[in-house]
Amino acid sequence: MGGGAGGGGGAGTGSGGGAESPGDAGGAGGTGVSIPGEWYPLTSKAWQQVPCGRMAQPEFGTLSIFFPMWNEEEYIERAVSAGRNACLDLIAKGEIGDFELIIVDDASTDQTPQIADRLVAEDSHVRVVHHPINRKLGGSIKTGFAAATGDLVLYTDADLPFDFAELAKAIRIMRLYESDIVSAYRHDRTEEGSSRAIYTFFYNQLIRLMFGVKMRDINFAFKLCKRRIFEHIELHSEGSFIDAELVIRAKKLGFTVTQFGVDYFPRTRGVSTLSSPAIIIKILREMRELRRELLDITPIA
Repeated sequence: MGGGAGGGGGAGTGSGGGAESPGDAGGAGGTGVSIPGEWYPLTSKAWQQVPCGRMAQPEFGTLSIFFPMWNEEEYIERAVSAGRNACLDLIAKGEIGDFELIIVDDASTDQTPQIADRLVAEDSHVRVVHHPINRKLGGSIKTGFAAATGDLVLYTDADLPFDFAELAKAIRIMRLYESDIVSAYRHDRTEEGSSRAIYTFFYNQLIRLMFGVKMRDINFAFKLCKRRIFEHIELHSEGSFIDAELVIRAKKLGFTVTQFGVDYFPRTRGVSTLSSPAIIIKILREMRELRRELLDITPIA
């Protein structure tokens, strides 16, 4: 939505289907993966030789991807198409079992609402939530996380600031490192302009100083989360601080956050206003409020 800088239970294993026991199949027992008529222990070479085209039950059931949007008529169809293609590829690879794409229309005044409704009518995997009044980035992200029903939830911008092929890598990282959140950072954002790069550098340093959270690019709009963390995390920010708030609360509660780098593709249409003076002042105010609140938060993981 209007810019590329948008915007945690314990450090456990992934939710969803996971590995299952064969029960009485062959009397083997133990941990492994069932494929109709066959059993492959995870510790054996056999699992590495599952016949091509015969996929085990995916570890994660459903992936939800949501896009906060305000006046994104030029990007909305491309974003939904890219998300759909990425999810179909993940299903084919056995990474997920199903998906949903959620458009959060933040009271857009262009054709975004109408296009969203048409996309919903054309594809049952697409949903839309229309805000009657504009709630800014923070409000839209809170709506997206609340509307998501999947085991995993990805939030990103409609202008596609990264290649969706990176999503498969993020899911592998989440599985292998038992992460609760996988957050991407930009390898190089010089094309966006020196002023935005400097703003991001000092913002990340301020987050580190005030909260002790070391992140390379905390406001980048690529946050892949296990949905169950939101049983313990309630976000309050109504603005651009919401990305940082999510990570800060998650770390404070003891959830694991893993970072990885991606190539960055800056917005080529529309205008981003996420570093305007008014927004910076609002971020500083919300940072101060969160710092006070964290004094009463106890880790759960």
